[in-house]
Amino acid sequence: MGLLEDLQNRSGNQCELCGATEELKVYEVPPVSTGGLDGSLLACSTCLGQIENPDTVDSNHWRCLNDSMWSEHDAVKVVAWRILNRLKSEGWPQDLLDMMYLDDEILTWAKATGEGQDVADMVVHRDSNGVILENGDNVVLIKDLKVKGSSMVAKQGTAVRRISLDRENAEYIEGKVDGQQIVILTKYVKKL
Repeated sequence: MGLLEDLQNRSGNQCELCGATEELKVYEVPPVSTGGLDGSLLACSTCLGQIENPDTVDSNHWRCLNDSMWSEHDAVKVVAWRILNRLKSEGWPQDLLDMMYLDDEILTWAKATGEGQDVADMVVHRDSNGVILENGDNVVLIKDLKVKGSSMVAKQGTAVRRISLDRENAEYIEGKVDGQQIVILTKYVKKL
């Protein structure tokens, strides 16, 4: 059985956020490390569209989180927490957040994308052209870089796939070059 079928069985073939039964798709909750059944949920196109494009959020649609935030599945709780934080200026989401409890490990996962932080406190990673970088993006090196602690030189033009961001420092990202995980300064990369 595949992931879609597993999620359909788990959810009773409905959106795990709002309960819709049409246009259901698998959503891997970022940052994707394991994915799979524990790191994914089944969501409708309405929910997915609003998760992926915060500018189109309809706060009334998300009143469904009053029920789904109590899910036994961590991926559903993480997305509910992120959406409630996105909407907390509306008033009612803050009440739900005050009632919600997440274990430390799950809360760390929920905060991993920067959701729930004040804009002034957020660490924003930008490439050499000022384009914002996200976890999982692909970049290319714009300069030959010597890798500290080894004789390796990462050549200009090398693609670095599925980068991860350092949440503490806006200048650092991590990625694999020639099979080796390295830290790269953002000023030496360009987003693909």
